[in-house]
Amino acid sequence: MKDYILNTGSGGISCKGCSRHVGQLNSYNYLEGVPGSGDDTDYVEVQFKNTRKGFFLNSNKLPLEKGDVVAVEANPGHDIGTVSMTGRLVLLQMKKARLKPDVEIKRIYRKARQVDLEKYEEAKSREHDTMIRSRQIAKNLGLEMKIGDVEYQGDGGKAIFYYIADGRVDFRQLIKVLAEAFRVRIEMKQIGARQEAGRIGGIGPCGRELCCATWMTSFISVSTGAARFQDLSMNPQKLAGQCAKLKCCLNYEVDAYVEVQKHFPSRDIDLETQDNTYHFFKADILARQISYSTDKVFAANLVTIPADRAMEVISLNKKGIKPRSLSEDGAELDTFPKADILDEEGLTRFDRKKKKKHRNRPRSESGGPLAVDAQKNKKKEGKAPEGRTSITEERQRNSNYRGNSNNHSDVNEKVKKEDAGDRVSEYPSKN
Repeated sequence: MKDYILNTGSGGISCKGCSRHVGQLNSYNYLEGVPGSGDDTDYVEVQFKNTRKGFFLNSNKLPLEKGDVVAVEANPGHDIGTVSMTGRLVLLQMKKARLKPDVEIKRIYRKARQVDLEKYEEAKSREHDTMIRSRQIAKNLGLEMKIGDVEYQGDGGKAIFYYIADGRVDFRQLIKVLAEAFRVRIEMKQIGARQEAGRIGGIGPCGRELCCATWMTSFISVSTGAARFQDLSMNPQKLAGQCAKLKCCLNYEVDAYVEVQKHFPSRDIDLETQDNTYHFFKADILARQISYSTDKVFAANLVTIPADRAMEVISLNKKGIKPRSLSEDGAELDTFPKADILDEEGLTRFDRKKKKKHRNRPRSESGGPLAVDAQKNKKKEGKAPEGRTSITEERQRNSNYRGNSNNHSDVNEKVKKEDAGDRVSEYPSKN
């Protein structure tokens, strides 16, 4: 098989349709290399910065492949982008994007030259400073909006400002100020909090890169009902993502939970036995088991049974029959309460305070609290507990020791004087 080398220099690959992963804009042309697949259409898919893509007409019949940097028609001037798909699949992508028939398709001018790339890099280097300065301008005008990103056109003649706002914003005055400050054509685009999180990127609680930063391009609203169907704790800190909205992954498995719950009994129905009345406590939907409690508020005498057995007991109760127990053979299943999985894996499990162990606590022979109180009272009165000396006795011993040390010092001085006299007598003077 022939080895193909990407223009980006990433090495050999097995197919022209493959390329380096580019997040939400990544696409795979599985028809690349098939004879005749590239001659069906002259339309080309081109991607730009962030999540912006466009379809252009290759009117000059340029030999384009995935990964080529091209200069395309813009309004005004030209823009620089990267070819992401060619051939027959571009028509399917255009159909998926729901382009209207009367939309004007712009043209591809040429493959980008070195001069075009230098001008594009120069315009791209000004984006961060422009964003910081535009935020200050919007703040001075008192607008309730946040400018999240700025994208310059390839020729530097136009700038797109992406902003976030809760409501409608009158930014007509802002556009005038920005046009005078940066001397470019201004275009404002409003984005949501999920799209901003996708632009910034990050790591989710699952340990993987955020879905909105890797492959998601269209965002569907997530409701709290998705969490209720999956029996998740209604804790906003655990259910919210980095965008402060409900996590998009809550919608991934909710359809499966809804389908399984159709075969579960209603939670408002109580089960009657000869001994007690059992109320719904919790359900393990994937394991198809339900836990019932004898109390409506807290867990008391929990019994876990299969969902089929619960339906059977409900049908018996409707006929006026009360079984001896919830289980089929008379022996109750799992009568001990199970730990909550969400509580074990929660982020707040490290915040629980541990009880301090009193290792150096004084103990008596009896070891009771009365003996400890008695020892404390003796210390206050100056009396030492059994086997210990009091504070007053220790002071008397120290004073006696000091007195004895003074007497010893006097004796030592006398000995020193006598020794000095003996030395003088041994060495008489010359006179």
